[in-house]
Amino acid sequence: MAADSVVLADLVTESIGCDPEACRTHAGQLTVEVGTERLVEACRILRDDARLRFAQLVDLCAVDYLGYGEADWETSESASGAGFSRGVRERRPHGEAQTARRFALVYQLLSHEHNRRMRLRSFAVGDPPRIPSVVDVWPNANWFEREAFDLFGVLFEGHPDLRRILTDYGFIGHPFRKDFPLSGEVEMRYDPEKRRVVYEPVSIEARTLVPRVIRRETGRPLAPGDDNGA
Repeated sequence: MAADSVVLADLVTESIGCDPEACRTHAGQLTVEVGTERLVEACRILRDDARLRFAQLVDLCAVDYLGYGEADWETSESASGAGFSRGVRERRPHGEAQTARRFALVYQLLSHEHNRRMRLRSFAVGDPPRIPSVVDVWPNANWFEREAFDLFGVLFEGHPDLRRILTDYGFIGHPFRKDFPLSGEVEMRYDPEKRRVVYEPVSIEARTLVPRVIRRETGRPLAPGDDNGA
């Protein structure tokens, strides 16, 4: 860690009582992970402790870790001579152990008083995923939490007005989830007979959008007339 990150990590772990192993740094910025049961308490301490004073919530976003760590593309040297392939190994069904830490909420915090920034991360629990609201700590979290609810389906317990903010009324699903289809679930059009907009199941045909390259394993140049395998 950079010197300032080390100092900040010590202050944070002492103030909120978290495990030092929950602190890490990237690009000189500290990230601290806390459990949902202590999230609101930790946020209040980070805001009110005179040594910290993270009075501003700059941003709040959700992250979907579904399939995290599973390589879709084989790009090692051993594969470079034979092209690339999608689904290098068969994907296993995502059971309880794989989804327990699926949705993370990341809080970007700023201390004007001490000119410091840090990240706070906490994983939503349950199905549907739930996490306490921090609106009472930072009021501007209101819209950020509505956005995360709309796009990822995370429920913020204690939020004063949790409803969609970006998608249309009656939208089905949560479009930023990794298992949400690229074509969506429904489509809309104007019906001249009904003289209104109608919603229908999506009519776009599912197709593979990933290019595939097949090369000769022999490594010899293709002779005229040979199939190029593309």
